[in-house]
Amino acid sequence: MKQIPMLDLKLEYEYMKEDIDTAIKGCLEHQQWILGPEVKELEDKIAEHIGVKHCVGTSSGTEALILSLRALAMKLKGQEYFEKTNEIITTSFTFTATGDAILRSGATPVFVDINAGTYNMDTTKLREYLKSSDKVVGIIPVHLYGQACNMDEIMKIAKEYNLFVIEDVAQAFGGMWNSKKLGSIGDTGAFSFFPSKNLGGFGDGGMLATNDDKIEELARMIIKHGGKNKYNVEHIGYNARLDTLQAAILLAKFKHANEFNEKRRKIAQFYNEGLKNMNSIALGEALQDATHVYHQYTIRVLDGKREKVQGHLKNEGISTMIYYPVPLHKMEVFGKRAKVANNLTESEKATTEVLSLPMEPLLKEEDLEIIVREIKKALI
Repeated sequence: MKQIPMLDLKLEYEYMKEDIDTAIKGCLEHQQWILGPEVKELEDKIAEHIGVKHCVGTSSGTEALILSLRALAMKLKGQEYFEKTNEIITTSFTFTATGDAILRSGATPVFVDINAGTYNMDTTKLREYLKSSDKVVGIIPVHLYGQACNMDEIMKIAKEYNLFVIEDVAQAFGGMWNSKKLGSIGDTGAFSFFPSKNLGGFGDGGMLATNDDKIEELARMIIKHGGKNKYNVEHIGYNARLDTLQAAILLAKFKHANEFNEKRRKIAQFYNEGLKNMNSIALGEALQDATHVYHQYTIRVLDGKREKVQGHLKNEGISTMIYYPVPLHKMEVFGKRAKVANNLTESEKATTEVLSLPMEPLLKEEDLEIIVREIKKALI
């Protein structure tokens, strides 16, 4: 039976093998494994690509979030961490790292509900909570599945309430809101280069993007144990640098990033056309002001039929995933450490309905036809 995976990294490697092999060979030849020349080159290229002054390579997207928060605590409050009384708003329908970074920064996460069509932060709910609390210091909008949040409204609200904004761009490298690249709009942008991402390495990696000179200076200290001189440090730091080898691989893959994002959009168009007007299937909402990069192509399977559809596809060799089966506010780690703004009806509903379909940029049209056909069969 033919197998159709969610992502085929081996196929992608073969597609750009020459560039990647050359990049790895260059590292083997110069042997500068810690903060080698490829790290700065990648930082500079991505900074130019998204339109910011600074990019700081990090060991993961999670660390890019926590570094952003730590640097903002130092800049805004003059202390290493936020306090528990400081609230930072994000959504519950996201990967654990978003909320975990807030806890690690010392602050309290506040979860607001999502918009049913975009899966992103509902700005109406955001405003509602801000009217009831004077403890909020910042917002972390998550550009989930590669879809941009409404950054015009979020930045307007942030300015109105004097809040910082950290964009979680882990799933949206190359995405845009209006004419601006995601990650360039807030105080910082946090990117992930996990292997499955739109721009992914051969292991963990991340990037902090900012136009703020002070945040960049602090972040560069924190990634190297907390100081400009590692033998005489000023801050509580981490060993959170981006590996030279990962930077080299990412530079090679970066050449194909725009091409692969366009391929993802074409696959999404195929799905949209093939699955429109189907009973028990709801498609995501396309925002006019956003450029979606489809880290995931996610549908809703309604009427309690998700398990039936997923089971049928599995039997036919077609991989699917549920991102995410448990909202953050129901995870034990957040328990008494986080707050919930009003109800999270849409977030909870999404966890019971979402289903992500294969989104391999090099998928052939014949494979896409099989996927659409089998979804229809499952719902007969």
